[in-house]
Amino acid sequence: MVRKPRIVVAGSRGRLGAALVRAYARRFDVVPLDRNALDLARPISAQLEGLGFEVLINCAAATNVDWCEGNPALAGRINGTAVEELARCCAGQNARLIHVSTDYVFDGQDAGLLTEQVEPNPVNVYGWSKRAGELAALNNGPDNLVVRVSWVFGPDRPSFLDQIIAKARTEATLAAVADKWSSPTYTRDCAEWLGPRLFDREVRGLLHLCNAGGCTWRDLAEEGLTAARHAGVPLRAESVEPLRLAEMTGFTAQRPVHTVMATQRFQQLSGESPRGWQNAVAEYIARQYRPSP
Repeated sequence: MVRKPRIVVAGSRGRLGAALVRAYARRFDVVPLDRNALDLARPISAQLEGLGFEVLINCAAATNVDWCEGNPALAGRINGTAVEELARCCAGQNARLIHVSTDYVFDGQDAGLLTEQVEPNPVNVYGWSKRAGELAALNNGPDNLVVRVSWVFGPDRPSFLDQIIAKARTEATLAAVADKWSSPTYTRDCAEWLGPRLFDREVRGLLHLCNAGGCTWRDLAEEGLTAARHAGVPLRAESVEPLRLAEMTGFTAQRPVHTVMATQRFQQLSGESPRGWQNAVAEYIARQYRPSP
């Protein structure tokens, strides 16, 4: 019997990690590692001992932006130092690291599309720690790949979209930030985009993977409500009122304002264009919320 290539997915219970495990389980020998099986706050090498894999996809991270702001040392360990240790473990067995990063490595001051050539300039501890992880992955393996995603949504863990729909079921008035822009990433799409590149070591360095177009949180919320109505979900809320980012007094950390990422490099590599975020949202809501016949 021919041995299937082995892929380790760290952060396997997260929104993206769970989608990757499900998408690749039939074709490959997938080893899912949740935070109990791989604790990025502790030394890495002993935790991976004996696994024998060809690719490790690191979806694990400290992602609570405000928590990171109050815990910079631990955030740096989880999002930065641990990635360096992962990369070194991969290099030790000629395996490839695919590390998942974020649009928060950018300062958000430019309203234009952000390509992989734009120099990162994080404005908070989370972004700083994730940029450290990017550099650790890129500097400790010539064939490693850093994938940047943003505003991730999918069926495995509730996201902003699910929270909005849950509120719209019971509340007549909703509000969301209308002066911060980014590019949503649907986990099912991301798994499809990444799949053909898992073992292609020519696809290395930085790669933006997100759905086409940019939107605000308010835009995303309104699109989600429209799709939910089409799916037959009973909602009390009719619309979403605008908020300003400056009004979000509960935020501890500064947020970058403009982080809409360009996907030209992916299009050149694959010959395909990511579908628009609106279509991705519509499909997700229809799959997740349409009543069973």
